[in-house]
Amino acid sequence: MLRDYNKTDVIVVGAGPAGVSCAITLARAGKEVVLIERGTFAGSKNVFGGAIYTQPTKEIFPNFETEAPVERRNIAHNFMILGEEDSTTISYRKDDNVSYSVIRGKFDRWAAQEAKKAGVTLVEETVVRNLIKNGTTVVGVQTELEDYYADIVVLADGVNSLLAKQIKLRKEIEPKDVALSVKEVIKLDKNIINQRFNLQDEQGAIGEIFGGPMLGMLGLGFMYTNKESVTIGLGVTLNDLVENNYRPFEILESLKSHPAIAPLIEGGTLEEYSAHLIPEGGYKKIPKLCDNGVMIVGDAGMLVNNLHWEGTNLAMISGKLAGETAIEALNSGSFSRKTLCSYEKKLKETFVLKDLKTYKDLMDVMHQRQKAFLSYYLTKVNSFFEMFTSVNSVPKKENYHKFIKSIFTDRKISELFKDAWAIVKLLWSILV
Repeated sequence: MLRDYNKTDVIVVGAGPAGVSCAITLARAGKEVVLIERGTFAGSKNVFGGAIYTQPTKEIFPNFETEAPVERRNIAHNFMILGEEDSTTISYRKDDNVSYSVIRGKFDRWAAQEAKKAGVTLVEETVVRNLIKNGTTVVGVQTELEDYYADIVVLADGVNSLLAKQIKLRKEIEPKDVALSVKEVIKLDKNIINQRFNLQDEQGAIGEIFGGPMLGMLGLGFMYTNKESVTIGLGVTLNDLVENNYRPFEILESLKSHPAIAPLIEGGTLEEYSAHLIPEGGYKKIPKLCDNGVMIVGDAGMLVNNLHWEGTNLAMISGKLAGETAIEALNSGSFSRKTLCSYEKKLKETFVLKDLKTYKDLMDVMHQRQKAFLSYYLTKVNSFFEMFTSVNSVPKKENYHKFIKSIFTDRKISELFKDAWAIVKLLWSILV
């Protein structure tokens, strides 16, 4: 409980994975924390693809595999390249407990209850309108009901983070740096899921989907199996949606009707529909993550690895590190920018910023060559397998020669050189 009605050690805004991880880290160290969530309950406003990763989740919840409401243990990872009617699927299978599918409404609610057990004061159905400052230092938050004060405020309020913009730690997001993700949860009998995805009870599969109705756009689809439902969705940059005058739910309907997808969800009933913004800017778009009295974690800090579909694990680790930094600051009695920015130094020493830095040039390259990489070459992959698997009484060598020739006749040689150079530069930035 609070030692004073409206004064505590730390206020955390947002009860998603980043906010809960920060709050529970502080509470376990004996610090007083208020966790403020605008939804009716933690997880009610949260949207994501469908998987949490075992190792980082265990850093916050060591026994989550037996205690949390997980859906399935993922053993298969399928990469699906869709043409207009055809498709190529590459599947990797290994039962190594790397990730679990979850329903965020269930998992986040459970995580928030674990935080309450640790001593966190959870305030739900409360919107933080403004940050309260004393000079240049953040000292609290203003809600529609009352003001709360703290030595430190941690912002875990999501990709749009209006609070970070208020104190000028974040700029307005450009349409090309954020994707609008839409998804559906489709109810299916678990035995049907097992049969269609070649699974046994408790085993799950992840699908990453390229092309199809998203050909030429900077967008990807996803599919996750739950115990008795399948999650299917996609994310496309706002820039592409605006330029092409597309509505995301229409693209999703088209994806669901694709010959490679429709049989997997046939006969299912819609259980949930949701939409959410996803940070896509990468390393170069990460804002300042700290200032006097304040730190930023998770999506609010643009901490998403879009190539690997990693966001929840980055959120958890950033929240944990912010919590550890806050503990150090509270013990020292200093809440200055210099003190709290040791959080950024901690992040730089972990995979979070190291991985994001590794792919720092990825989005620039994709924006420059997206028509080539997300349309031309995807369709060429399917064309190759069509040629390779066809039996038409034509000598194989002729088919190979015809396919190779088509690469140079269907696309200008100058464009092929530009594509190759872009790949070389990207690989150089990743590997060196």
